[in-house]
Amino acid sequence: MAHASEGRGQEFRLPDLGEGLTEAEIVRWLVEVGDVVAVDQPVVEVETAKAMVEVPCPYGGVVTARFGEEGTELPVGAPLVTVAVGTGEDGAAPAAGTEAAASAGGESGVAESRGAASTGGESRIAESAAVRAEAAGSGNVLVGYGTSEAPARRRRVRPDRRAATGAAARTNGRVRVAGPVDGPAEGSAGGPAEGSVDGPVPVISPLVRRLARQNDLDLRELTGSGPDGLILRADVEYALRASAAQGGRAADHEARTGRAPVTAPTAPASATTPGAPRSGTVRTPLKGVRGAVADKLSRSRREIPDATCWVDADATGLMRARTAMNASGGPKISLIALLARICTAALARFPELNATVDTEAREIVRFDDVHLGFAAQTDRGLVVPVVRDAHARDAEALTAEFARLTEAAHEGRLTPGELTGGTFTLNNYGVFGVDGSTPIINHPEAAMLGVGRIVAKPWVHEGELAVRQVVQLSLTFDHRVCDGGTAGGFLRYVADCVEQPAVLLRTL
Repeated sequence: MAHASEGRGQEFRLPDLGEGLTEAEIVRWLVEVGDVVAVDQPVVEVETAKAMVEVPCPYGGVVTARFGEEGTELPVGAPLVTVAVGTGEDGAAPAAGTEAAASAGGESGVAESRGAASTGGESRIAESAAVRAEAAGSGNVLVGYGTSEAPARRRRVRPDRRAATGAAARTNGRVRVAGPVDGPAEGSAGGPAEGSVDGPVPVISPLVRRLARQNDLDLRELTGSGPDGLILRADVEYALRASAAQGGRAADHEARTGRAPVTAPTAPASATTPGAPRSGTVRTPLKGVRGAVADKLSRSRREIPDATCWVDADATGLMRARTAMNASGGPKISLIALLARICTAALARFPELNATVDTEAREIVRFDDVHLGFAAQTDRGLVVPVVRDAHARDAEALTAEFARLTEAAHEGRLTPGELTGGTFTLNNYGVFGVDGSTPIINHPEAAMLGVGRIVAKPWVHEGELAVRQVVQLSLTFDHRVCDGGTAGGFLRYVADCVEQPAVLLRTL
């Protein structure tokens, strides 16, 4: 086994996971401090705004430190793990990093977004550039790191001793250090920690610290809503909104009356602290999928001048056609696949709706290919997987692709590439038992077709009152890309195909 001095400390940071993602939440750690990891072995499972992914580490060696607990949100570039890299028997990395981390934990008591350090300054794990393995690539591409050999089974080096951060107790969301502290805590809101006085505020994300610093907000006044009192970005944003609202009301009162408002007696600090939980309320941070949905829908409402038109259609013919298809043998055809086929045929006749608006260039960008998104409700929230080249697929191929993407959505296995790049969205909200809706356009697309439930209703058919299968169709469109005539023509063609599926034969 190699000696401790032979190892080198490599700090692995959260890589750019693609598609413009800037942060991710730690869902589950796949390694412990002291584990031996191979190059490209997954070390943590994170949830981005688009999907849950396992992140492979480009270094092989001993894990000496982990940064962030499960549920913590980290920005791209923040440290994830520190690995002691070196050569030894059986390809195992030296255990020096583990001992150094444990020693550092006993001295400082707090390890916050830093690599492991040795005690007394006798030995220090130096930071160095990324080490690329010489073996064949595994294909796990990480922006800024590269790839290497396939992962191997890990084993625990020192099961009886893990890297520690020192004994600490938390009171009211604050960290109280149990042991002596040699110097000031890095990144703390206050001055240096001395003896057993309050240490750094419980903040991991550099973005949270920067947001508070830019707005002159003292993080020590906040009580975190995260695990063990961890202060999250939502806590800081709530405190800023509360402060702004209080200041706005005071200014408005003074402008109307010419007098400063009379303030009520000050309540105890614990009851008025911004961000503190109130009795009878539940605060849920807008992050992950929920946060991404909120941002996209808000942007759609701000930027897109949308309009909606709708029509009722007799879907009896479509339902009978599907029954006939499924009775002829072969894979079963899903209803959403038939609706998707109708959408692509309608977009071929009205291509203005398969477009987006480039606001900077002030241009309408029209697409030749149809990448059809469809709304899917999952336990993690609403997601919109994208069926690539939907215009080139028949009903069987569409059925198979819808089934694959839906299963991946419910299991949280969708990749960022499967959740982006759509040009038009189909929203089958009828599965929730509702007739109609005015859907919000999936920014930056230009239109969305909504389909309500298909239900038996009285309908005049061939001059006679009959019970038919009726559905409500709605189209929400960006009024910048077309006028009402185009949108109405598209929706009418869709309704005609629903009522008389044989209309599709003209374009097959």
